[in-house]
Parts: sequence; C-alpha cells; structure tokens
Amino acid sequence: MRRSPAAAAGSGAQAPRAHDAAEGAAPRSAAAGGAGLSGEVQSPAEVEAAAEIDSIRREGLTGRQLRMARRVAQRHGIAVTSDHDAVRQLRARGIDPFQQSRMLELVVPRERRPEPAATDTETAALPQVREEPSGERLPATERSPADRRADEITRIQRDIARRRRRKLALLLTRLAFFVFLPTLVAGWYFFAMATPMYATKSEFLILKSDSGGSPAGGLLSGTQFATNQDSIAVQSYLESKDAMVRLDEDEGFRAHFAQPWIDPIQRLDPDASTETAYDLYARNVELGFDPTEGVIRMEVRAADPEVSARFSRALLSYAEDRVDNLSQRKRENQVADAERSLEEAEAARREAQQTLVQLQQEGAVLDPEGRIAALRGQINNIEMQIQEKQLELAALQDNQRPNAAKVAGVEGDIRRLESLLGQVNAQMTEATTSQGSLAALASQIQLAQADVTTRDLMLQSALESLEQARRDANSQTRYLTTSVRPLPPEDPSYPRAVENTLLAFLIFSGIYLMISLTASILREQVSS
Repeated sequence: MRRSPAAAAGSGAQAPRAHDAAEGAAPRSAAAGGAGLSGEVQSPAEVEAAAEIDSIRREGLTGRQLRMARRVAQRHGIAVTSDHDAVRQLRARGIDPFQQSRMLELVVPRERRPEPAATDTETAALPQVREEPSGERLPATERSPADRRADEITRIQRDIARRRRRKLALLLTRLAFFVFLPTLVAGWYFFAMATPMYATKSEFLILKSDSGGSPAGGLLSGTQFATNQDSIAVQSYLESKDAMVRLDEDEGFRAHFAQPWIDPIQRLDPDASTETAYDLYARNVELGFDPTEGVIRMEVRAADPEVSARFSRALLSYAEDRVDNLSQRKRENQVADAERSLEEAEAARREAQQTLVQLQQEGAVLDPEGRIAALRGQINNIEMQIQEKQLELAALQDNQRPNAAKVAGVEGDIRRLESLLGQVNAQMTEATTSQGSLAALASQIQLAQADVTTRDLMLQSALESLEQARRDANSQTRYLTTSVRPLPPEDPSYPRAVENTLLAFLIFSGIYLMISLTASILREQVSS
C-alpha cells in the first residue's frame, strides 16, 4: 500500500501508525462535527488529516464528485475510509480526484491492477518500469486497457474495411464478367459488325362493299368491325410459313439473306432448313393490326433498300389475292345453292303443269268445271219443268171431271222429264271414262291446278332467293386498299446501336440480379 506524503515526512517506524491513525481519525472527526475530542490524545498527523477532511467537507462537493474520487482512488489502489478521505489522499499524491476518465479505465482486472507504490508523489507520477532477470530496469511495455481496447477497435475497423474492399472488388469483378463484358461485346457488335438493315413501311386496310343485303350488315358496313376477321386472317397469312415460301419462290428471300457480306448473326446458311428461314422471316417482317382504325401496318427489313421495297410490294399482292379468295367460296356456295333451288322449283312446276294437261287430255273434257256447271244448269231447268208439270197435273186433277187425255199427256211429260233428269245426273256421277266420273275428274283437275299454283309460288320464292344471294355475294366482296405505298428507304433503320446496347445492359443486369438474389436466398436457407 502506498504511503501518504504526511506519513512519509515522519520517521520510518512511526509513519505507518501515523497514517492509520489519520485514516481512523477521519470518521471520528466527522462524527464530532469538527469539535475537539476530550479524553483522547491525537497525533499531529491525525489532527492534520481531520482538519483537511473538514476543509474538504466545507467545499460543498457533490455526491457525483465524491463517488468519482472514490473510483479514482480504487483505480490507483488507495485504501480510503470515506469519500472525503479519498479526495484528501488523492490530492496529497498529486492526483486530480475529479479527472474525466472512461469507464473501461476505471474497471481494471484484479490481476492487472498496479501495486501501490511506496514512494512519494513524484515517484508515483513517473513512468512504470520492469526489472529484467539481470537486474536491469527497463520501461514497462504493458499498456493500459483503454489503449488496448482502442487498438482492438482500430484493428476490427481495419478488418471490416479490408473485407468491404475485398467484397467490393469481388462485386466489381462479377459485374465486369457477367454484365459489363457482355454489354461491351453487344455494343461492339451493334456499332461495328452489324449489317445495316433498311426497313420499308406500308399500311393497308380491307374495305367491304357498300351494297348491304341486310339492315345489320348495312349498319356495320361502314365501320372497321365489318372486316376485323378478314384483317386478322390476312395478317395471319402474311406471318405464316406459306407466305415465306411463296416470297422465296417469287423474289428469292433466302438467297438475299444468304449473301456472304451480311454479318454472321443475320446471315442465313444456304443449306438452312425451312424452319430456320422462317425464323429469319419472322424477325424481318413485322405486322400490326389496329382494331380501332382497321389498318394493318407492315414493316419489311432487308439489307438493300430496293429489295426491301420489292419484298413489301410482293407481300401486298399476296394479301390482295388472299382478300379476294376469302369470301369467294362463300359467295359461290350461296349463289349455287340459290340456283339449285330455282332449278328444283322449275322442275316441280313443270311436272305439275304436265300432270294437269294430261288429266285434261285423258278426260276428253277441256273444262270439267264448266261442263259440271252446264249439267247443273240442265238439272235445275229439268227440275223446274217437272215442278210445273206436277202443278199442272194437280190443277187438272182438281176438276170434278178432268180431261183424261190432258191428264195422260201431263203425266207422260213428267215421266219423260224425270227420265231425262236421271240421265243428266248419271253423266255427273257415273264413270264414263277411264279416269272415272266427271266429278272425280274435276276433283283431280282441281288438285292438279292447286299443285301448279303452289309450284308457281315456290318458283317465285326461288327466284327471289337467287336475287338475294347475288346481292349478298356482291355485298360480301372485299377490297384491299393501300393507304401507304411501300417506298425504298434512303437511310438504314437498323441496328439501333445505342438503344440496343442499353437494352442489353438492362437485360444482363436483370439476369445477374435475379441470379444473385436466388443464390443469396438459397445460401440463407441452407445456413439456417
């Protein structure tokens, strides 16, 4: 334990006892309130220590300052009896009891606490030394915990900074390999190697005939909805393999793109399959249909502007042929069905007329109804005459002496008229020909006449249907109108080097980001 300066000023044998007396006198002086102790003899050191403690108490130190002084005394290994005694002893050793220090400096391990030096104030303030086995005294190499903590923190910070630099370097390496290098290669291709392509643009639309057959068709004939299906069908045909094969046969599509001066990516192998050629055709022929306006926009790309315009004109002619053939079969079928119905109606009407004529010829009666009407007139006339004769006979028989000759004559007339009436009735009801009676013949002729009348109506309906089918066929006619004619361009439209390079950068960046996120998630799942 280190000795206070007051104890060090006395003799060597009495200094420890004086120091202990001074430490024990502090509480007793505090309990007495500064008054002298009666009945006890104190040493000068104890009196001096009590006086110093009283003066320190009168300074009005705060509790925080007193606690700080006790902690500083504990850090220096000084045994104290109170907070004021800690202030006194620290001041006696030349140490500021209220100095600001970090918490790590106040908490020192027991094995690392410095031993209290039995030297004076000047000796305690000197740097620590260590003795070598040879007896030589050298400066101590052990530093304070605060310095070691600062060194550790600095080392950790440097390690973190080094890891960050390493991770940043790895990130830049990955970005350079997976993003920057592919983007650079793509930009080099678009700016230096890609063959310029010339794009010929054209627009066309499909119109319907104005002569509509139905009111609904007339309402829609002037709008784009009347030809939407036809426009979509034409667009699908121009994008099909059939159109590519026809264009190759007529204009040499494959031969143009197989030329050796075209860059390898856009060049077509002379021995390439039809599927490969169709993929190239789909990339260089773009069509778009605008349903709001009914316009089909077509863009054809080729390595030569004249060839591009020629390809575009050929495709327009194919589209026109397709438009002409779209409704041709439907129109032909409608007209053919109407004509077939008319022929059947004419044949049925002709057969019914022949049947009527044959009945009239076989019955030897040109007009059975007229003949029946004449016979009915005769029957009526005979019946009237019979009634008159019966009245005359009744008048003769009413006399008391009738004339027998007149009565006999009237009765004879009645018998003859009744016989004639039976003959006339027999002519109407009895079968006089192979066709039967006159009444049966008249019924057959009436049926034949009704059949002829029905066939006439059916023939008239067939004629009207034929005319309607022809009008509908005319209304279904489609016309292809070219609103923008294909003209050869002067400047190449492709490749768009800047836009394509930026697009490649975005694509590679997105792929790298997706792979990185996926790898991070998988790594986290595996590690957990």
